[in-house]
Amino acid sequence: MSITKKATVLVAGLGLITLSACGSSGGNDQGTGSGGSRTVTLVSHDSWAVSKDVVAAFEKQSGYKLKVLKDGEAGQAVNKAILTKDNPQGDVFFGVDNTLLSRALDNGLFQPYEAKGFDAIRPEYRADEDEHRVTPVDTGDICVNYDKQWFEKKKLTPPRTFDDLVKPEYKNLLVTENASTSSPGLGFLLGTAAEYGDDGWPGYWKKLKANGVKVVDGWEQAYYEEFSGSAGGKEAGADRPLVVSYASSPPAEVVYAKSEPKTAPTGVAEGTCFRQVEYAGLLADARNPEGGKALLDFLLSKRFQEDMPLNMFVYPVREDARVPKVFAQYGPQAEDPETMDPAKIAANRDQWVKSWTSLVLK
Repeated sequence: MSITKKATVLVAGLGLITLSACGSSGGNDQGTGSGGSRTVTLVSHDSWAVSKDVVAAFEKQSGYKLKVLKDGEAGQAVNKAILTKDNPQGDVFFGVDNTLLSRALDNGLFQPYEAKGFDAIRPEYRADEDEHRVTPVDTGDICVNYDKQWFEKKKLTPPRTFDDLVKPEYKNLLVTENASTSSPGLGFLLGTAAEYGDDGWPGYWKKLKANGVKVVDGWEQAYYEEFSGSAGGKEAGADRPLVVSYASSPPAEVVYAKSEPKTAPTGVAEGTCFRQVEYAGLLADARNPEGGKALLDFLLSKRFQEDMPLNMFVYPVREDARVPKVFAQYGPQAEDPETMDPAKIAANRDQWVKSWTSLVLK
């Protein structure tokens, strides 16, 4: 659920940069906590990104060396963590969001730990407060983004709502991610379910399919290769001016542009947003639980929380964490995003994804 810069290509959303300051992502060499190696391993989806000086501060403060293992798209990473929970690849897992949270908790992925700083988290982002198996880390909005230049050239008003996306003038313009493998793809599906209800969303997707929506496996492919508004998409000759991404994607295009533009080259269809929250947790059979606890404490520290916006392009969950001006200017949170109770997501997610797959991909 985050966004970053990968090599020389822009990204946007809830994260995507590789971490070079903390070692390779090889096997698990951390110790048993007391008396073992002083390495703590973080397992994450491809969205993890952090400043080198922030990593250095953690390592100096805690005495642990941080090692990061990236495991692909969010859905894939969560599934792999569940499959390997009895012999985990690391100590802490970061990147399970509210769309997949129940799957992780029901499968016993995490052990309880109340991280220091939990009381500073905005109440609306807290979850599992009775057991503290997960710690909220960041939040953002999954929304349709549009290529401003493309729409200006066509003299066409960009879409603003879910209803707009099925109109004839937007035929063959939208690319989205697979809801069964991609966190933003699943979030977009849940946004339509929240908007049109349990019985109405399949009919909406039939219209969207008839209107030429394109589905790809993950966010990187959708944003870098298919979306004409991204720097990578322009280089690849992409022809889709609408993409399911994040409300925080436009500031990434500004921050990482070769020369800072006067305004963001991409915009957000604010009537298509779904609020996403990402969590981290101490893995149930972590080999270095004490190191894992220290890392979770650090993820909630004000220093790390204020580092996230211009690295993973997400909003902090701490009430007292400040957001950089450029991020707030070009990537404001949606005023009225779609939301859904985690219990309802848990009860319906798997069946909805199965129905969506049959409806849209077959």
